[in-house]
Amino acid sequence: MILKDLLQDSRFVLLNETSTDKEIKNLKCCDLLSWMMAKGEQGTAWITVQTHANIVAVASLLEFSCIIVPESIELSSEILEKAHDEDIAVISTSLDAYEIFKFFNSKGL
Repeated sequence: MILKDLLQDSRFVLLNETSTDKEIKNLKCCDLLSWMMAKGEQGTAWITVQTHANIVAVASLLEFSCIIVPESIELSSEILEKAHDEDIAVISTSLDAYEIFKFFNSKGL
C-alpha cells in the first residue's frame, strides 16, 4: 500500500506536509521506543500514542513510512514541524489500534 492510498480514506488525516509516495510494507503498534528501534524496519507504519518528539527521531532513523496516532490524540506543532523536516508523515485517525489493524488487514497488509 502506498501512503497516498491510505489517505484516500477520510478516516486518516495527514497532519504535516510531507511526501505521500512512500510504500507501507508493514504495520506495528507499540509505545516503547526501544522496542520499535529493535523491531521496526524501513516502510513501517507505526501506531503509537506517544506524543513527544522522540517518535519522529525513531521513525526517521529507521525510515518508517509514517506514524499513525490513534483515537484523535493531538500532537504539538513542534512534533509536526520536526516530522516535516525529517520527511515523516504523521497521520491522525479517530480509530483505535485494533480498528486500524482491521483496516490494514482488509487491504491485504
